[in-house]
Amino acid sequence: MNTTNPGVALVTGASSGIGLATAKALQNAGFRVFGTSRRAAPGRSDGFTMLTCDVTDDESVANVVERVLAEAGRIDLLVNNAGMGLLGAAEESSTAQAQALFDVNVFGVLRMTRAVLPTMRGQGRGRIVNVSSVQGLIPGPYFALYSSTKHAVEGYSESLDHELRPFGIRVSLIEPAYTRTSFEENLAKPDTVLDIYNTERAVMNKAVRKEMENGDAPEVVAQTVLTAATDPVPKRRYAAGKTARQISLLRRFVPASLFDKSLRQRFGLPV
Repeated sequence: MNTTNPGVALVTGASSGIGLATAKALQNAGFRVFGTSRRAAPGRSDGFTMLTCDVTDDESVANVVERVLAEAGRIDLLVNNAGMGLLGAAEESSTAQAQALFDVNVFGVLRMTRAVLPTMRGQGRGRIVNVSSVQGLIPGPYFALYSSTKHAVEGYSESLDHELRPFGIRVSLIEPAYTRTSFEENLAKPDTVLDIYNTERAVMNKAVRKEMENGDAPEVVAQTVLTAATDPVPKRRYAAGKTARQISLLRRFVPASLFDKSLRQRFGLPV
């Protein structure tokens, strides 16, 4: 990408947290930025344009892409950041709840990506940056469904990158660890709470809250997104923040049994 005029960026889930920090970082780097939010009314914020988009709705996705093309004429970068979390035992969520989670975290990425690809192919270039999680690398206890969505995004992104290289389009994954956002406050609760899991679920809730308080600022992740968006030779994966980099290294080089023990100890669960 031209560093003096990097182009037009579309960032989903840009009303707060990582999405908002990313939109600001891209705008400061020279991108013309369009952010989306499911609930926000269209308007301008911090120098970029906010649009309403529900990534679970095909028509809404098509409309927002058409709007960006009508105003800017092109889309050079798509950042798929919109998502939701769920903390609970796998057994505690109904199929309907799991489907709703996948509809946002996985099929939302698919919808947005399919909507921008014809434009990017026509341009002969483009970048797609998908915000994953270290949970897409190391599934954690009581995050079975959330981890599953991130694993799906990782597999999809890796395959997609192979397919799109002939068209000048590259796909990268961002893997943050815990980040100081409202994510923990907005974690969905399982819709079929079972008493048998109460003790360990409470331990996990406390551990996650502590990890979030000590986590990276969203700007750390935003800078990693910017790096992926502008890297002359983009990598497939970017760990965002010190903790994410440490976890990535440990996952690769520490024996599985030791890593498993360390993970449970970190969360205060019986080994």
